[in-house]
Amino acid sequence: MATETKKASHDDVNLIIKLYELRREERMRQARTWFATSFKARTIEEYHTTCPVGSEPNASFRMIVTYWDMVGSFLTAGVLSQELFFQSGGEMVFVWERIRDVVPALRQAFGNPLQYRNLEASANAYIAWWNAEAPGAYEAFSKRIRG
Repeated sequence: MATETKKASHDDVNLIIKLYELRREERMRQARTWFATSFKARTIEEYHTTCPVGSEPNASFRMIVTYWDMVGSFLTAGVLSQELFFQSGGEMVFVWERIRDVVPALRQAFGNPLQYRNLEASANAYIAWWNAEAPGAYEAFSKRIRG
């Protein structure tokens, strides 16, 4: 994970706006709604039941998780200012909270230890930032999301 050394720029602002616009695309909105309301798997078995291969839910899962892993790659590579992104990018942590239990099994199943690593690294950096900025807020959020 790149350390935050870069001052936020207009390019950072424009990239964040573009990322927001992509989330408003109709298919992405459908996937986000499905993910927020229906994806609560904690085991690989629950994952396969919730979004079996070839299903619409599986496509929605992949759309959401790979989108946020892509955003994470911008953060880990230092292309996007973490400080600026963390001020408004809470959906990334929401997605990580929902998938973190199944990620180790997915990595094993896919034979890819790098699967979703940018999302994980960026979410963990976000959580550390959040804990420093608003102690207790992440714990309350996680409890609300994970139950």
